[in-house]
Amino acid sequence: MLKITEEKDANDDEKKITFVNAGMMALRAPLVFDLLAGLQNNTKTGEKYLTDCIEAARQSGHNVVTIKAEQTEVLGVNDRADLAQAEAVMQDQLRKAAMTAGATLIAPETVFLHHDAVIEPDVIIEPHVVIGQAVHIGEGSEIKSFSHLEGVKTGPCCVIGPYARLRPGTNLGEGVKIGNFVETKNITMGDLSKANHLTYLGDSTIGSKSNIGAGTITCNYDGFNKHRTTIGDGAFIGSNSALVAPVSIGDRALVGAGSTITRDVEDDALVIVRGETKTLSGGATRLRQKYQKTKV
Repeated sequence: MLKITEEKDANDDEKKITFVNAGMMALRAPLVFDLLAGLQNNTKTGEKYLTDCIEAARQSGHNVVTIKAEQTEVLGVNDRADLAQAEAVMQDQLRKAAMTAGATLIAPETVFLHHDAVIEPDVIIEPHVVIGQAVHIGEGSEIKSFSHLEGVKTGPCCVIGPYARLRPGTNLGEGVKIGNFVETKNITMGDLSKANHLTYLGDSTIGSKSNIGAGTITCNYDGFNKHRTTIGDGAFIGSNSALVAPVSIGDRALVGAGSTITRDVEDDALVIVRGETKTLSGGATRLRQKYQKTKV
């Protein structure tokens, strides 16, 4: 290389050269200070160009070495549009690396991966999935569409989603199933346990082979502090249950649907907490008539 010429200062012949400067230079000290001191201001702009150090070094008898790089490796980012372009390049590389390592991405262009994601072989990722920071997906697992994971570690053969939201601190054993519209945070879930739909599990330890019914909520926050829920092995939590932490559900215990649990449940117990059912015959008709008279 003889010199670097700014495009706005280049002549027609120089503009035909396709080998261009990507903006990165390595200059030896203290030589660089001598070179900079000798640079002249550009006659058009009045500025000193750092790139003029190349010509000055050659004229002083020093060697100049160039390294050819892929264009995608040296993209310049000057604005948000450039940043999006660079992100697209990075995502393409991450997707290819995941597939080369044995993962299946059904629609790769719709999957977004953090650079530190670990995806083991034979994982299947369906379209429109986001894998955020600090995620490790175990071998043979399946991540279904529209799921978002961050700070998650799964064992092998887990099934996640669709529409699942797994937040930091989620640790899943082998064969765990997290279904649609389930959110987890700071939980440990044992092998073969499942929460198939419409559930929030936070600050919880759940044993193996437990079933968490639809609409279950671990009420972990009292407005001041977080509290923990413990659910034993083989427990069954009926639909629409509220587990008010701190609370413990024993091994093989069964919680009836619609229960609000505020006290510990022992092993093998059946617990049902429901309000008394009261039926007033014809009450609906009388109530409608009453409010119809006052309706504006």
